[in-house]
Amino acid sequence: MTNAPKWLIAATVLTTAPLLGATQQTPLKPLDSAVLPQAPAIPYADYADLVVAAPVIVDATIRSDVRLKPAEAPDVPQNAARLYVEADVTALIRGTGAVPPRIGYTIDVPLDAHGRPPRYRKTRVLLFARGVANNQGQIQLVRSDAQRNWTPAADALTRQIVREVLAPDTPPTVTGVGNAFFTAGDLPGDGETQIFLTTADSRPISLNVLRKAGQPPRWSVALTEVVDQAAPPPAARTLLWYRLACSLPATLPDTALHGSEGDNAIVREDYATILSGLGACDRTAVAGAR
Repeated sequence: MTNAPKWLIAATVLTTAPLLGATQQTPLKPLDSAVLPQAPAIPYADYADLVVAAPVIVDATIRSDVRLKPAEAPDVPQNAARLYVEADVTALIRGTGAVPPRIGYTIDVPLDAHGRPPRYRKTRVLLFARGVANNQGQIQLVRSDAQRNWTPAADALTRQIVREVLAPDTPPTVTGVGNAFFTAGDLPGDGETQIFLTTADSRPISLNVLRKAGQPPRWSVALTEVVDQAAPPPAARTLLWYRLACSLPATLPDTALHGSEGDNAIVREDYATILSGLGACDRTAVAGAR
């Protein structure tokens, strides 16, 4: 049996994520609530990306971090270091089984101007990860930014998204637009646009826009074959909103349109109405972190 230290064993077992943008927690000073500025909302999409990708999510406090030598981490990016981190688990937020009270993982972090890595000891974090086969005490971060500082707001949002993802009626992942067409109504100015989306597991999603003469178009989403035209659009910062706002293309592909030139123009207009109603996806993570 080898007597090699745990951090060295983990360094040879784990495939780490790319460079992590490190942030440090800073103590908060008491402020007068009357002059306290409104904190910006945590980007829902950033956390939804992490939750969807991570079969294991834990709330933990970092106990120690050790910098690995270059020979132990030959693939580390330039101006970065690889740390082996051990953390004490406070709570398992998502996972199919138990986790030990202490876990280890590796992470690549940027060096400061003096060539030193950040220190994380005693930092409370949320870890979005997957397990390591045959090594219950080790995890692997799913992305470069999958270690996040714990805050009450981040914890609450993470738990909310986990509940949405695990719900029996969770909306499917949208992969594209299938077919879209407009059907005119019996009266001038009346009609309905239906846009059928493709999904990862072939479950149905359709976007429906109802037009009535003299009224603004009203749109809804159907997750079954039955369309409830009275249903409201999805609320912002929900999983259905995320599936649509962060996945739909900016314009309809020509391959989805099969009607006349006039009907296709109406479909494109209605699609733009839907995108405007959804609003922009609030994802801020850089592409390299995905």
